[in-house]
Amino acid sequence: MKKKLSYINSLKLKNKTILVTGGTGSFGKALVNDLLENYKVKKIIIFSRDEFKQYEMENEIRDKGFKNYRFFIGDVRDVERLKLAFNEIDIVIHAAALKHVTSSEYNPFECVNTNIIGAQNVITAAIYAGVSKVIALSTDKAVNPVNLYGASKLASDKIFISANQLSGKNGCKFSVVRYGNVLGSRGSVIGIFEKLIKEKSPHLPITDIRMTRFWITLEQGVDFVLSSLDQMIGGEIFVPKIPTMKIIDLAKTIGPNLKYKVIGIRPGEKIHEILITQDDSINTFDSGDRYIIKPMFIESKRFLELFKKKNKKTKIQKVPSDFYYSSNINKQYLNPKKLIKLMYG
Repeated sequence: MKKKLSYINSLKLKNKTILVTGGTGSFGKALVNDLLENYKVKKIIIFSRDEFKQYEMENEIRDKGFKNYRFFIGDVRDVERLKLAFNEIDIVIHAAALKHVTSSEYNPFECVNTNIIGAQNVITAAIYAGVSKVIALSTDKAVNPVNLYGASKLASDKIFISANQLSGKNGCKFSVVRYGNVLGSRGSVIGIFEKLIKEKSPHLPITDIRMTRFWITLEQGVDFVLSSLDQMIGGEIFVPKIPTMKIIDLAKTIGPNLKYKVIGIRPGEKIHEILITQDDSINTFDSGDRYIIKPMFIESKRFLELFKKKNKKTKIQKVPSDFYYSSNINKQYLNPKKLIKLMYG
């Protein structure tokens, strides 16, 4: 049994049936393993469209002796398939998405079909099937987006928050979790750097020496999603307080003996990422280990009443009106020693 992070308390997942869309991705696999190993869930449904990844993942789970799981082939683009998959499901964690920035620019409507129409399909199926809670994964790229991937996730976030109006007072609750780059996830820049080092590359590519990013580990991401699932009343966007690091410092930490080469910013990239804009500060609250952006359709006073009733031990207060949360001004900096500890233990 692993030691849970500080913000994991008494999660009410016992005897619950949980479905994970995109369940064979980096996050999905980490989440499923965590749920099987640490919570007495009734069953986990792994929903994805790649049968080979399901085959590989099933072999891994079977080797650990777990039996309370099932794989379900399907695509979030197919609402009828989702309705079948969501039958008798208590909780849905929506992690399926097209995430590659450049691929989304070259295949725009494919991105729209999965990230936007797929989001609406998840909502429709959840309401239709009587699911009690849905929490969707978002990204820092959804904030002031400069690429289609970010714009599609912004639209998805809006759709999920608004879905609480569709489901009614006692219907399914929908919330969103938004965080930055994931250490160790598929496609991470760390993986690219490590591959180049293994191939004995003479240098590491740096897009811009000023570039900063928010970072979170897979384990922290899983714990944050589950704790947000526990706290949600419906309509919130949960944002963790996580560290920032310059990409140049990241490269120097991973490849200390290598030179670096500045290659320029790729299309759709930002110098710095933002998790909360100043415009959002009017709806943003600080609850200690995270920020919570309340839905616009609930007044602040009413939101606080509902949130405090649900989370009696959680202290929460309004952020200043000029607040914003950007990777270049974040006071929590990930120094090389901390990075190595996070990556390799």
